[in-house]
Amino acid sequence: MSKEAPPRADKERAQRIERAKILQEALPYIQQFTGKTIVIKYGGHAMESAELRRSFARDVTLLDVVNVRPVIVHGGGPQIGDALKRMGIESKFHAGQRVTDRETMDVVEMVLTGSVNKQIVEDLHQAGAWAVGISGKDGRLVEAEKLVLANDDGGAVDLGQVGRIREVNPEVVEALERAGGFIPVVAPVGRDRDGNTYNINADNFAGGIAGALAAEKLILMTDVTGVLDKDGQLIPTLDRRMAEHYINDGTIRGGMIPKVQCALDALSSGVHKVHIIDGRVPHAVLLEIFTDQGIGTEIVEEKE
Repeated sequence: MSKEAPPRADKERAQRIERAKILQEALPYIQQFTGKTIVIKYGGHAMESAELRRSFARDVTLLDVVNVRPVIVHGGGPQIGDALKRMGIESKFHAGQRVTDRETMDVVEMVLTGSVNKQIVEDLHQAGAWAVGISGKDGRLVEAEKLVLANDDGGAVDLGQVGRIREVNPEVVEALERAGGFIPVVAPVGRDRDGNTYNINADNFAGGIAGALAAEKLILMTDVTGVLDKDGQLIPTLDRRMAEHYINDGTIRGGMIPKVQCALDALSSGVHKVHIIDGRVPHAVLLEIFTDQGIGTEIVEEKE
């Protein structure tokens, strides 16, 4: 007469079976995205928490191992603010943009291309990946131009060395991928034709890179759940028509408007899908890419 398995053994076996089911759920997505480029804009709390940094690095390494090609574009606003404060330089903003004079630009470039960029590279190395840190200035990756905003009187607001993308030359990123599977980690700094350096919004920078690479996906990591409806509930999928409607009727508002507009611009440039996800959730990238439900908002040109 056989003995019954103790309850603890039954529980552990059920957990192992559940893990196997998760792997099976991921399989068709791994097959679909193998060999495809996914651009991830990395920022917010996910970059500031040591635990989430390690989790993110391991997730990106897993993507690389299954032959998905990740490209990381990172922000660094809080780190820039801390550095400016230590140096006694006042941070000034207009319409959400950091006013960047020459002295501030020197600090922005130092922080983004130095400490922040190299920390992400080191995190990936610790996770077992091969990564290379660059900025938009390297290999003429991003040609920038000065960003000019209009004020309420119809005049122009001078933000200093704040720029926008004029042109993307993706050869340096493609070369890193071809050269042996290096993961590019890109700081959102560009230069114009005269050699002037510009600080560029990281979301828009990532969208421009994704479009130039004809990326399968652009993932924007944020500190919110995703795009919410008027009742505060997550909207799992949006197409262009719905997104524009929700912007016009005020459902999408505040800081989410430029993120959704960035997503729509990326779709126009050839990116297949854009995802806005909560980077505070461990394994957010894997959950969004490799599970049926996902965790954030997927934005597409038209619903299938």
